[in-house]
Amino acid sequence: MDYINVTKENLEREHICCVISNNKDVQVSSKKNWLSDRLDDGLVFLKSVERGKCFIEYIPAENAWIPVVADGYMVINCLWVSGSFKGNGYSSDLLNECITDSKSKGRKGLCVLSSAKKKPFLADPKFLAHKGFSVCDEADNGIQLWVLPFDEDAARPQFKECARHPHIEESGYVLYYTSQCPFNAKYVPILEETAKENNIPFHAIHITSKETAQNAPTPITTYALFCDGAYLTNEELNDKKFLKLVQG
Repeated sequence: MDYINVTKENLEREHICCVISNNKDVQVSSKKNWLSDRLDDGLVFLKSVERGKCFIEYIPAENAWIPVVADGYMVINCLWVSGSFKGNGYSSDLLNECITDSKSKGRKGLCVLSSAKKKPFLADPKFLAHKGFSVCDEADNGIQLWVLPFDEDAARPQFKECARHPHIEESGYVLYYTSQCPFNAKYVPILEETAKENNIPFHAIHITSKETAQNAPTPITTYALFCDGAYLTNEELNDKKFLKLVQG
């Protein structure tokens, strides 16, 4: 399969979402705006010529939107291969391109968020282990930091202390999120309205800078829902799923 490197010159016309086909959708435009600013920070978005079917997104750790200490590493934000395209080696193709590119840029290795068991919107731990990654740190909520060092003597990445024990002081439901995931542009307002209609205490905190993201109280900044201070989930929720969660 042929791949395209997304740049500021072709970002507007390229299809970048795994699900949404309409390039004018508010979710897509939100993600593209976020991507455009990150491209200046060294972010790479490599995608297949097929519309949104296979892609990898990665960025130097110093500019990553997660609270990690990983200077010199590259952070993989997302590696996605659509169901109909799985089993053809495209995940390996994209990862190998990332490795080659990262080595050429003098990076010490790769790191990525995952967990002991597969969670939504996180890298598959079985795939990571198969490719030589290993766990180098773990937060109290089970979110793990996996690493693939290029030099065995390189210092291993770790979570910042602020994210190692995910907890906040605010009561009620509190959502931390970024525009990195396109779905947030649609579903966060839905949660806000649902909470208001049902008198559910809810507060959405939109992370809009890497400095804020790098000091967040959670390893996952794309979407992290808390309740009365305790971390709940990183899964994007619609109104029905949110109400089901609230009602127990």
